[in-house]
Amino acid sequence: MSVGRPRSFCTEKALERAMEVFWEKGFEGASLSDLTEAMGINRPSLYAAYGNKEQLFRKVIERYAEGPGGYIVRAIDQPTARGFAEQLLFGLAEMLTDKSHPSGCLLVQGTMTCGDSAPVAQGEITRRRCDVEDRLRRRLERARKEGDLPPDSSAGNLARYLLAMIQGMSVSAAQGSSKEDLIAVAKIALGNWPKSTRRPVARAKRRGGS
Repeated sequence: MSVGRPRSFCTEKALERAMEVFWEKGFEGASLSDLTEAMGINRPSLYAAYGNKEQLFRKVIERYAEGPGGYIVRAIDQPTARGFAEQLLFGLAEMLTDKSHPSGCLLVQGTMTCGDSAPVAQGEITRRRCDVEDRLRRRLERARKEGDLPPDSSAGNLARYLLAMIQGMSVSAAQGSSKEDLIAVAKIALGNWPKSTRRPVARAKRRGGS
């Protein structure tokens, strides 16, 4: 069996460039010519390395979740529900306005530009959106059980509230809002955040003192 010729390009760097194209133009707006030119490869190389355009988009979404979208994981790791919400929205504002990549959110941009003629990409975006909502809901449900949210709080409604903020801030950033503008909006949103019902831990008395 003959050994195939090794690829003459870095698949990881090419994937990053494809992400920027999809991010800026959306799935349907990004032509194969746009992608191959940005990636520095021809169409046969694209098909060989990534599959078709839909498969490439799926790989781009995975890369996005691990990279720019990592602010969600950092937020979930926060010890309190309030800290979680703050890290989520402030981290989002930072990511949306980062000058090293296109403004806005790749998933939200994809939702706005992906029509019925691209069911595979539309389905992938919907699946990712539902996954994000579920992760937010599970984190908030844990907070409610721990007494970090009022017992009558709805983790589902709070998750949808945060997701609506993510989408709104993403559209605003794509239209030119600054990081400071987005943080101001996030602070207003956090003003409606439920207060923790968890009792503060009493400090131990110092020895020899009162």
